[in-house]
Amino acid sequence: MAKLYFNYSTMNAGKSTVLLQASHNYRERGMDTYLMTAALDGRSGVGRIASRIGICEDADVFGPRDDVFAMIKGRLTQGAVACVFIDEAQFLSESQVWQLARAVDDLKVPILCYGLRVDFQGKLFPGSATLLALADEMREVRTICKCGRKATMVIRQDEAGNALLDGDQVQIGGNETYVSLCRKHWREAVGDFR
Repeated sequence: MAKLYFNYSTMNAGKSTVLLQASHNYRERGMDTYLMTAALDGRSGVGRIASRIGICEDADVFGPRDDVFAMIKGRLTQGAVACVFIDEAQFLSESQVWQLARAVDDLKVPILCYGLRVDFQGKLFPGSATLLALADEMREVRTICKCGRKATMVIRQDEAGNALLDGDQVQIGGNETYVSLCRKHWREAVGDFR
C-alpha cells in the first residue's frame, strides 16, 4: 500500500544522504525511482540533490506554482516508478502537499519527503506543517547539538557567528549560515524573545 512519508530534521542531519541511499537501494534492485527537489535551492546546481559527504543525483525541480501531481503523473507515463523521493520538502506549498497525498491515493505510488521541520525562528515551514498534518508516517532524522543532545532547532548566524532573530523565513545556506542546536542552546543563542 502506497503511503506519504515525511522524514524531517534540522540542518546537517543527513536528510539528503538518507534520501540518496534509499533511492540507490531501490535502483540496485532494478526498481526505478523519481527524484524531485526545490528549484529554490541551487547550492549544488539547479536540479541536483547533493549530500555534504559528496554524493549527488540529478532531480526534477518544482517551483511554488508547479503542479507536483501532474509532474508525478507525467513521469509515470514514461515507465513504472517504485518510489518518489522529494528533497527540500519544507519548500512545498500547502496545496502541493495535498497534491502529493492525491498522488499517493490515486496513482498508488509511495512518496518519501525529506525536509526541515522548523526555521531559524522556531516556526514551521508551510510545507512541513502540511506534511505533519497529512503524512501517513513520519520519521525524525537525528543530528546532535554541540552539547551532544539531540538537535531540534537551528539558528541563522551572521558572519561573526551571532544569532539572527529577524529576516525572511527562507535564506539558502549551509554550515556558514546555520547551526543546529538543542532547544536549550537555541534559547540561549536567541534569548527568550517569545
